[in-house]
Amino acid sequence: MSAAEVLLQVRDLRVAFGAKEVVHGVDFEIRAGEKFALVGESGSGKTVSALSLLRLAGEAHITGQALLGGRDLLQLPERELRAVRGSEVAMIFQEPMTALNPLMTVGKQVAEVLMLKQGLSKFQSAQAAIELFAATGIPEPERRAASLPHQLSGGQRQRAMIAMALASRPKLLLADEPTTALDVSLRGQILELLADLQRQSGMAVLLITHDLLMVRRFADRVAVMEQGHLVEQGATARIFDAPEHAYTQRLIASTPRRDVVEGEPAANAPPAARAQALHVGYPVALPGVRGWFAKGEFLAVKGADFAIPAGRTLGVVGESGSGKSTLAQALLGLLASRGTLEIVGQHWQHPAPHNSARNQQLRSQVQVVFQDPFSSLSPRLTIEEIVGEGLKVHAPDLSETERRTRVLAMLAEVGLAESQFPGLLARYPHEFSGGQRQRVAVARALILRPRLLVLDEPTSALDVTIQQQVLALLQRLQKELGLAYLLITHDMAVVRAMAHEVIVMKDGEVLESGDVHQVLDAPRHPYTRRLVEAARSVNDE
Repeated sequence: MSAAEVLLQVRDLRVAFGAKEVVHGVDFEIRAGEKFALVGESGSGKTVSALSLLRLAGEAHITGQALLGGRDLLQLPERELRAVRGSEVAMIFQEPMTALNPLMTVGKQVAEVLMLKQGLSKFQSAQAAIELFAATGIPEPERRAASLPHQLSGGQRQRAMIAMALASRPKLLLADEPTTALDVSLRGQILELLADLQRQSGMAVLLITHDLLMVRRFADRVAVMEQGHLVEQGATARIFDAPEHAYTQRLIASTPRRDVVEGEPAANAPPAARAQALHVGYPVALPGVRGWFAKGEFLAVKGADFAIPAGRTLGVVGESGSGKSTLAQALLGLLASRGTLEIVGQHWQHPAPHNSARNQQLRSQVQVVFQDPFSSLSPRLTIEEIVGEGLKVHAPDLSETERRTRVLAMLAEVGLAESQFPGLLARYPHEFSGGQRQRVAVARALILRPRLLVLDEPTSALDVTIQQQVLALLQRLQKELGLAYLLITHDMAVVRAMAHEVIVMKDGEVLESGDVHQVLDAPRHPYTRRLVEAARSVNDE
């Protein structure tokens, strides 16, 4: 490779926080116009390595070289490096909702970059921002430019972030997990958009991700990181077809595996949950004078019918805004509903005091495991307090010793034994990995021995190997305890591995339902076919 072909050359990159080195002598090159992926699990050092190139890794001590156009980014004075950031090297962050300013319209945020980096006037930058929104596929770009971030969908926010990153026409785009929080159809759209924009502008892209399927489809070359070391790199096809390092082989082999009890449920077994003609709505303001006297209603779930027998999993799939999460909140008794909704043969009381006797008894029968185990666990509580909290409410007669015994037994059941983790009960969530935190979340949900678990994207925030472990844990617990699961996910591979039946939702309506193999292998509705094809296109090379 001639020097003229190389856009960025990283040599012996080392990153340390205090006395602890987390990136150990990493070397890689990115060619002009190339799509290069840096992959690995959480804690592998991939994001820290990318942030270090622009010296954005907080108080880290960084050594080595990062040569861009002959200049070492690691040695540039801060003033010169600020000129590089956003102009020559731009970045798309993982979660646009936290990366965008919630108090400024997205149009103004993009225009600000254009004024600072390209010297455009206020009027010129506003018009250029709208053109960038149109180029990134945001519908009604002029109207959306006047929106605040929370008024856009997840896909639109990510497109706005891409527009901002491309505003100064960078030579290199750093994309940090750009599709993790998106459903499968949006993931495919964002991936295609990045590829199209890369071809049109000739910029290089450094993709940071743990999503190997996305890498296979998108990248020209791949570098694999493990615990701060770059263990393997090469052409994408070679890495996937003939991985040499054991860690790379393990990553590629980590796909969800189906291990559930097949066959029909017992005919006389009462369902853990049942819904007929279920409607769930939100009050909304009516326009004009009518809004002074009455409220309207937005129906987020329209006439859903389903049943979840013991020991079975109902998968719920659909794009953002389809009504999946609203359906889950109704099952958890957090939203009032119309029609029939039974949890182990009983109904939620609405309206009723939040702690009414019937509702409190039902809450012990249905529990939830959230998407992000870090944000769903209180950082101020110990593991003992987190897992034992439900027992304090629902079993107040237990002594402290009895409660602690149950907490330890439950943690051991989910694979967290005190012999393996000394001082387990006194630890805090930040002292555990992502997969271990999700096991704590499962233990918290199961400590009351519920009949139904609502699983809200339980593995989407986890690496592929950890995802496989958590799915295996959930499958084992279902077989041993006869648990019923309502599984909300946009990952078709997880649905195939876990679900017995599936319902497909769009705009609050159930468009198709039935056996998971029947629905996903021979979908009848065009929308289901589109979802399945989108998943297949992301998974294929």
